Amino acid sequence: MDLRLPRLRGLLRGPRRLAAAAAAVVALAGAGTWTAAAADDAPSVHRADRVMDTGNGVRIDTSYFTSSAEGRRPAVLLTHGFGGSKDDVRQQAQNLARDGYAVLTWSARSFGRSTGRIGLNDPKGEVADVRRLIDWLAKQPQVQLDKTGDPRVGMAGASYGGAIALETAGYDDRVDAIAPAITYWNLADALFPNGVFKKLWAGIFVNSGGGCARFEPQLCQMYQRVAESGAPDAQAVKLLRERSPSAVGDRIKVPTLLMQGQTDSLFPLGQADAAAKAIRANGAPVDVDWIAGGHDGGDMETSRVQTRVESWFDRYLKDDKGADTGPGFRITRTGGVDSTDGQAQRRGASGDTYPGLESGRKSIALTGREQSFANPAGANPPAVSALPGLGGGGLAQLSSLGVGVSLDFPGQFARFESAPVTDDLRITGSPKVTVHVESTRDDAVLFGKVYDVGPGGTQQVLPSQLVTPLRVAGAKAGKDVTITLPAVDHEVERGHRLRLVLASTDLGYASPAAPATYTVSLKGDLSVPTAPGVTTAAVPLPAWVWWLPLAGAVVALALLLTGRRRTSAAPPDPEFAEVPLQITDLSKRYAKSADRYAVKELSFRVEKGQVLGLLGPNGAGKTTTLRMLMGLIKPDGGEIRVFGRAIRPGAPVLSRVGAFVEGAGFLPHLSGRENLELYWAATGRPAEDAHLDEALQIAGLGDALSRAVRTYSQGMRQRLAIAQAMLGMPDLLILDEPTNGLDPPQIREMREVMIRYAAAGRTVIVSSHLLAEIEQSCTHLVVMDRGRLVQAGSVAEIIGSGDTLLVGTGTPVEEPVVEKIASLPGVTSAVRTDDGLLVRLGADGSAQRLVAELVRLEVPVESVGPHRRLEDAFLTLIGGSA
Repeated sequence: MDLRLPRLRGLLRGPRRLAAAAAAVVALAGAGTWTAAAADDAPSVHRADRVMDTGNGVRIDTSYFTSSAEGRRPAVLLTHGFGGSKDDVRQQAQNLARDGYAVLTWSARSFGRSTGRIGLNDPKGEVADVRRLIDWLAKQPQVQLDKTGDPRVGMAGASYGGAIALETAGYDDRVDAIAPAITYWNLADALFPNGVFKKLWAGIFVNSGGGCARFEPQLCQMYQRVAESGAPDAQAVKLLRERSPSAVGDRIKVPTLLMQGQTDSLFPLGQADAAAKAIRANGAPVDVDWIAGGHDGGDMETSRVQTRVESWFDRYLKDDKGADTGPGFRITRTGGVDSTDGQAQRRGASGDTYPGLESGRKSIALTGREQSFANPAGANPPAVSALPGLGGGGLAQLSSLGVGVSLDFPGQFARFESAPVTDDLRITGSPKVTVHVESTRDDAVLFGKVYDVGPGGTQQVLPSQLVTPLRVAGAKAGKDVTITLPAVDHEVERGHRLRLVLASTDLGYASPAAPATYTVSLKGDLSVPTAPGVTTAAVPLPAWVWWLPLAGAVVALALLLTGRRRTSAAPPDPEFAEVPLQITDLSKRYAKSADRYAVKELSFRVEKGQVLGLLGPNGAGKTTTLRMLMGLIKPDGGEIRVFGRAIRPGAPVLSRVGAFVEGAGFLPHLSGRENLELYWAATGRPAEDAHLDEALQIAGLGDALSRAVRTYSQGMRQRLAIAQAMLGMPDLLILDEPTNGLDPPQIREMREVMIRYAAAGRTVIVSSHLLAEIEQSCTHLVVMDRGRLVQAGSVAEIIGSGDTLLVGTGTPVEEPVVEKIASLPGVTSAVRTDDGLLVRLGADGSAQRLVAELVRLEVPVESVGPHRRLEDAFLTLIGGSA
């Protein structure tokens, strides 16, 4: 199989004692070259490139980034993942330097322009190099010192770079804070989990390092020995443990932010769990963040992660007590699918403290008789779970989209199944189960996994495509074993079943080559952790998040000040008391027209927690509908009820509605802050109810808040207007074209805000012409045309899954292979595109079978998703109106 690695370098880019103790880190003559990079309204950043001699002929290529600001500042050591170089972290280094840090990046031994052999973070090799770099930082005039020779310094990096941060913190007490990501705690446990050789990932490590000869001799010999035997020996385990952070776990006593990937069969969540427990036991602050991506692909959340790392360093290096470092525990969860590219949308959940992998356990009864199955000769064909290094999405990404892609061959596994769950079940942590194992040979190797099986058993999904390998010694005599299954965060919907599978083979691991028969039976229930202290509503939100809570009372409260005479309010309808919005037969005629309608007989309902997109071409009646909803104009027929109360101009229930429609008016001679303060004062509500300081901070206008609004650009006015619209924490928030004037990062943040705001139990209605944004932001849609309702429902219902899939591939697919795909059972046609393949399925086709066949044909699959987009569905619904 051709395991192509289109993004492995980016994903992994995450002391040999010197002969003479007095050897210094020396900048080679002529190697110091200063360059500068500047950003608008920010200090310029200078970079100095130097190759430093760390002794024994090893030279380390470094870059030193500082801003033009005066004074000493904390330092950050920042490095790459395995197979990368210092260039991979250049942008992050510049950002940190611009924000007040002195940043030193470097290429580890044998990578980039650095020399020396790879030691896998050998304490006498790579760790010693970093300690010399700290010595050098202590001599720089820009770096803050805790004492002579001791700089204030933090370390960050991903994968290989994350492990060196952990190790250095254990070996050198000058390190003050660390933020490692998607990394390992015990490399032996990662590559030899429960005594089973993770052969594909180990091979990727060696190949991406440039081959066995680039490694220290003992590492090369160890790899060759284990790869040949198919099983780790005690010497191999000892060698890797000595080069792991766990070897100095009792000495890591600095504030630690651990960010681990959920789609990661190389360094799964259990590695971060072990690190968190050990470091917290030393008395150090530890926060844990489970990101969406990992070594198997998915969303690496780069922007959010780097922002959190900087906040962590602000708190623990700059001693900024006000820095928001986020919750003790955060998870990124799947919140729907973007049908334009098949990628999962993301939302967050959090808890005040990290619950570990055991919290809130529930017992799930399993049924199934004693079963026997084969380990085939040569362990072939192997079952398929993850495809290491696939990148760009991978099978783990597909499982997050509800696509089951795992392969278990008949006669090579046993399975046990639960009854349908009666309520939605969120598994957060590591399930456990005890089974009895017998084998016709002394050793048995099993692969445990828990599937989420849909009603009728038609679809089974392996969360994050993770399995637990387990070597059972002495199995010939029979043995009870407790299997700790992979740590995941996965929701099992009501009516679904849990299926425990114990297989004899897996593509990513080495199984015994000799044939054997295994017999297994249940010895207890499946125990699943639920982490009850983790809630979506508690998620800390990105910078703009407070806009939405604060937006609400805006236009509604303005209506209270219009001075119009209020009509007597209709009595509340108890049926709709908890319904944010119910519109029934709503109609509005054009002025001076008896038969032309802007809106006609419109009916729809919006529930709590929804983000509803209001769509339609120009003239569809969207803005008229929103203006009636806010009581700005009266309907000619029908009614609008908000939480059961009829809407009239000045209706009291409008205080629960916040809106931004058709821009906002500001006094041009006043500053942004003064405009908001004056607006809120005019409502007569207490100043503390406005959450004004949060709104100003979220607006992100910086010093412009003190400038007259007449000096603002259109984008700045838009941001101030939205901040004004979010004053007061409304239950129902209405946004008309909220992203006009915002740049792409701000649009992305606004998207996340709307999703999370609704997740807290509030409701958002957004009207926009940006169909791609609506598709990614909204849970439900109302499509209007010529004043009438065309269709209403969830995004998935309106878009529809379609029968055409877009298969993203790492490299172009050759025409003979395309022809083979087109002739597969269940496939109607296959066509090459710039991004991969368009595959049309027949009535008997399925995404699951297609992916399995593509894997068999060695097609380098990166992503799979429905080809139909919201734009396609929208144009279909409204025909030529657009």
